[in-house]
Amino acid sequence: MARCEVCGNDYDMTFEVHAQGGVHVFDCFECAITRLAPICERCGCRIVGHGVEFNGRWYCCAHCARESGAKMIADKEVTAGVR
Repeated sequence: MARCEVCGNDYDMTFEVHAQGGVHVFDCFECAITRLAPICERCGCRIVGHGVEFNGRWYCCAHCARESGAKMIADKEVTAGVR
């Protein structure tokens, strides 16, 4: 068994995430997100999806990026497969 590096739970179904040259051990996705997901520079939420990078800063969405000064950032419109 291994211990989650966020909550300390000693669990037989932990998993490893190999990221940026390090190995991390978690017992759930919530703990992995807490440790690894970047935080939006404007609203402070965890960026679980793609996010937007502008001038070396990360934002959760185009709206937050625009509110922080990015003028040419737009949300992508998803139309593939929509009827």
